[in-house]
Amino acid sequence: MDKKSLLAIILITLILTVWTFYISIQEVQPPKEVERKDTTEKVEEKPKTKEEIVKEELNDSLLKVQRFGESFVRFVGGKERIISIETDLLDIKLTSKGATFLEWTLKKFKNWSGYKTQLIWAKGGTPSLLLHTRDDVELDDRNLNYSFNLEGDSFKLSGKDSLEILAKIDLGEGSYLSKRFVFYGNKYHYHQEITLKQMDNYIKPRGYNFQWQNGLRYQEINSIDESSEAKVISSFNGEIEEADVTSDEPLSLSPAGKLDFTALKIKYFTAAIIPTPKHSYDGAVYINGWRNHIQDEGIVEKYNVSLNLPYRGGESRRAFDIYIGPIDYAIVKEYGISEVVNFGWRFLVRPIGEFFMLPIFKLIYSIIGNYGISIIIFALIMKIILYPLSISQMRSAQRMQLLAPEMNKIREKYKDSPQEQQRAIMKLYSEYGINPMSGCLPLLLQLPILYALWNVLRTAIELRQAPFILWITDLSLPDYILNNPVPIFGIKHISGLAILMGVTLFLQQKMTITDPRQKAMIYILPILFIFLFSYFPSGLNLYYFMFNLFSIAHQVYINKFSKKKLTLEDLKKMPKKEGWFQRKLREAQEIAESQGRRIPGAPFSSQQRSPQRKKKK
Repeated sequence: MDKKSLLAIILITLILTVWTFYISIQEVQPPKEVERKDTTEKVEEKPKTKEEIVKEELNDSLLKVQRFGESFVRFVGGKERIISIETDLLDIKLTSKGATFLEWTLKKFKNWSGYKTQLIWAKGGTPSLLLHTRDDVELDDRNLNYSFNLEGDSFKLSGKDSLEILAKIDLGEGSYLSKRFVFYGNKYHYHQEITLKQMDNYIKPRGYNFQWQNGLRYQEINSIDESSEAKVISSFNGEIEEADVTSDEPLSLSPAGKLDFTALKIKYFTAAIIPTPKHSYDGAVYINGWRNHIQDEGIVEKYNVSLNLPYRGGESRRAFDIYIGPIDYAIVKEYGISEVVNFGWRFLVRPIGEFFMLPIFKLIYSIIGNYGISIIIFALIMKIILYPLSISQMRSAQRMQLLAPEMNKIREKYKDSPQEQQRAIMKLYSEYGINPMSGCLPLLLQLPILYALWNVLRTAIELRQAPFILWITDLSLPDYILNNPVPIFGIKHISGLAILMGVTLFLQQKMTITDPRQKAMIYILPILFIFLFSYFPSGLNLYYFMFNLFSIAHQVYINKFSKKKLTLEDLKKMPKKEGWFQRKLREAQEIAESQGRRIPGAPFSSQQRSPQRKKKK
């Protein structure tokens, strides 16, 4: 630094110091009071006359009558009463406005930010009734102030305790609308009865709609992932109907039949309406769904569900069990709503996950007590179960490795003639009894099992917020360890277990791929899988990593330590069995040759070579 630069810095510092000191003195001195004159013109308000007050009240009353109907307008407004109910599992807030819920909080679960899981949207008030009144008004009963039959505003239940609350709109002369609630100390559901008595003069034959609006409040940090599981599932005589918003276009459906249940769900929680007795509701379920785009490119899906309950006069009573709680298979199965658990395709994949994988996984956890270790043991058990399929795949890879030198010779010999090269390779396969498809078939047979496993580990509430070791703090979420400065395919974060899984995939391919034309895949595929699996739950990646690790150990044992090592001579002496794929390929080739043509992908025979080829020879 030269002298001029140093002098400039000193001068600037000195000026700033003096200026700061001057400003501080000015701030210490009290400001001078300045006399301010009010220049606004004061207008003296005239008191309202009695006639004006009456007129305003009359106008308000007329507006209320137009909006709510003459029959029910007197129940609009008034002081809201909120009853708090605490059970072993829930904290509930029941409001007199609509005799519905302001809060339904699950004490044993937390949302992504650490607060207790509250499933009802703020001030949503659900479920509720839409009354079709004789005043030609569609009246949402959340505008009506019910009266409760209980004194006191706070109740606590435990174990087998129960609490009954009656909410009522009494129109006089024996006419009333009531909701009877029964809450339980150790259950996630409540029982509700809706009664209309002598309401012929107030309610049309169309009756009312029992409705749940806006779905459930999201609980997970990734709204896009949660939206992928948000939907409405309805069961009619065992037949499942799903309503799922898959685009920005609103959804409107009305499946019908004898209803078993209808359920709104998000990833780990559900609200199910179950008519009691069974099949007491025979009609349509009206479903509306839509998407809301939120900050950080997030998505929230919301659904309205409505059942229409006609009223034929006299006394009408309808009853429901309403389950609002976790999608825990053991719990939801008791209510007959196990279909809300996503096990995958219903006719092939679901039975594998529901009756095989999940029971084994839970049995392991009941013994071990740690979900991370349970996944590792589960991966080992699956490796043993899949042994008959994987061993044939490994043996096929081993045979291909034995043939690799011979195949390289053929490729070198016929490098200028792909047709001759293919013909010679097929002859080599036939000579040594190799079926090139034998390694693919076991993999295809494993796909339904792997897909079922993917669903079990991805949506199992048991893994939600379950820590394991080191950086893996939640087995239901990706275990990010790196931020990607240049997002690839929109992927901004890299998972630690995805990296480990990619390394094991690389080693597996290094041990099995012998074709030099496929060697690029040894490096490309693991990298692609690292990016792809980085957004998968860490529990799922832990399983794949351990399964690959066990497969590598098995392959090393077969290649290095097996007592009876296979040689080319052994392979040649083995009985040759023509596989289905080989037979079909040969038959197709024979038919093509008899017609003087060649099937796509098959080698040329000597009779089929082109005239140009013969001329060159």
